[in-house]
Amino acid sequence: MQLITEASAEKLRGGFYTPEPIADFLLRWGINGQDDAQILEPSCGDGIFLKRLRDLKLPYQSVTAMELVEMEAQKARGLHLDRSRVFNDDFHSFCNRTAQRFDLVVGNPPYIRYQFFDPQQQVAAEDIFIRAGLTYSRLTNAWVSFVVGSSLLLKEGRGKIAFVLPAEILQVSFAKQLRAFLAHYFNKINIISFERLVFEGVQQEVVLLLCERDGTKDHRIEHLEVKDVNHLGKLDFASLRSPQKKIDFKSNKWTFYFLDQREIDFLEHVAADFEIPTLGKFANVEVGITTGSNSFFTIGKDTVKEYNLMDYVQPLVGRSVQVDSAVFTSADWRANRDDGVRAHLVAFPNGGSKLKAGAKRYISFGEEMNIHEGYKCGVRDHWYVVPSLKISDALFIRRSHLYPRLIVNRAIAYTTDTMHRVFVHNGVSIDALVASYYNSLSLAFAEVCGRSYGGGVLELMPNEAERILLPYSRSNQELLPRIDQLLRGGEDIRTILRVTDKVVLKRGFGLSAQEIATAQGIWQKLSQRRLQRGAGR
Repeated sequence: MQLITEASAEKLRGGFYTPEPIADFLLRWGINGQDDAQILEPSCGDGIFLKRLRDLKLPYQSVTAMELVEMEAQKARGLHLDRSRVFNDDFHSFCNRTAQRFDLVVGNPPYIRYQFFDPQQQVAAEDIFIRAGLTYSRLTNAWVSFVVGSSLLLKEGRGKIAFVLPAEILQVSFAKQLRAFLAHYFNKINIISFERLVFEGVQQEVVLLLCERDGTKDHRIEHLEVKDVNHLGKLDFASLRSPQKKIDFKSNKWTFYFLDQREIDFLEHVAADFEIPTLGKFANVEVGITTGSNSFFTIGKDTVKEYNLMDYVQPLVGRSVQVDSAVFTSADWRANRDDGVRAHLVAFPNGGSKLKAGAKRYISFGEEMNIHEGYKCGVRDHWYVVPSLKISDALFIRRSHLYPRLIVNRAIAYTTDTMHRVFVHNGVSIDALVASYYNSLSLAFAEVCGRSYGGGVLELMPNEAERILLPYSRSNQELLPRIDQLLRGGEDIRTILRVTDKVVLKRGFGLSAQEIATAQGIWQKLSQRRLQRGAGR
């Protein structure tokens, strides 16, 4: 976590300046022929939206703009936009006190974490959430409160918001209630994403969020994707007036809407139609061991020998690249150890009085490196004693590239928080569970339940992994040796799925060839979209 004293001015402001093609598009969509719009820009920066309003000669009645940084507010005022007022003020405070209402709220709100807010901003942001009937959290980013507050400032029963937002709005848990709020508050929602990153040098994927209230009871959503910001001009505003997909109020992520309606309907109904449970029915998923300093607590054989730590280390698999199989065996662990990787976890017992000299020397080395002053280590009674040392039945890769893997932990190895620990319930076969996971439907749900990051990385947290549909059958344990063999041989996952889908999905749960093809198509569409971003296309 970055301390506020270490944050740059740009970080504290949360500003990434909006490219002109995006500002032009959002303004044209928002105004769209209206000549008397009252417009709010809640965080105008140096005034790109005001400048484009002026230069494009778009019609409007008035413009109100907020900017917290005085120097930026002065730049915006210097644009001399007619019928505009620029206030050097915090949007949250303005939102809570103003009686003004607007036809359009447009902008690129700051991306600032809660800990970078000053106390007054935190209180004001929470007040906005209370007015909206939402619960404020310390995980909430500033852009979330900007979107909620802007929505509340629209005129009764009508109006639009148009924002540049991080793509995490589609999937992260802290924005879950925002998604629900928007789905109920607005009648039309359009999400526009980009194949290429918008902000040069920043691995932050963004989307354009276009929301409209029209006074009807209909709630529709659509996702459109363009190559880059220069292709926005090719979009037809007429298509944006009529989003086609029904909003699923039960769904807690919007990655759904990258799919077409047929695929969405399939995912919505497949669990109930075929009585397919989730991974969480068979196992608990927990984060791996949080050591506080992997560089100190995970070590290779040479360090074990140098400090004579054999009595204080346990087998460890610390990184996904150390496992190329569906089963991690003792032989695999020994091979890792002999290759010199960090295959040992330092597990000192409580109290240090009876530790051997080498162990004491290693602890002193850690203190010389200030390991004991780190947050996780500093709150322990004995900084060098790692808590929650539990062996799991299986390992689940937290961050993956091609697809997340579930692995039988036959080596009885510990793992750090780079992997999740999976503990099966009584009566569940771990071999059958892991074999049952390798199918197109489960991998499709992994893409839906997880979130993607720059570089094409897919991450799933424990509660997200537990929501993956998993067509478990004890008889599937017969598949595990074959899956393991194919993975060890470097076989493409699609080849493996052609084997497993016939057994897990068709024989086990009765899915037809067409339904299996739909599951395969969904997985490939979502995973390829993510991976293409990682390739920098």
